[in-house]
Amino acid sequence: MSPNEQEVPSPCVRNCCLDPEDICLGCFRHLDEITGWMAMSTSQKKVVLKRTEERRKKYPPTLYK
Repeated sequence: MSPNEQEVPSPCVRNCCLDPEDICLGCFRHLDEITGWMAMSTSQKKVVLKRTEERRKKYPPTLYK
């Protein structure tokens, strides 16, 4: 990691429960994104975080709060 890149923290909330499409209802990452997180670059992690924001909007708040 270059000095200009800051580490992106994992969005994991330690409340894993996968839906039928392998989306975690705790952090809203796909199973492949969860297992590949440590190998991803900072820019890849930022893309995943954007995806999780969009996925979260598709679920009722009572499901994850």
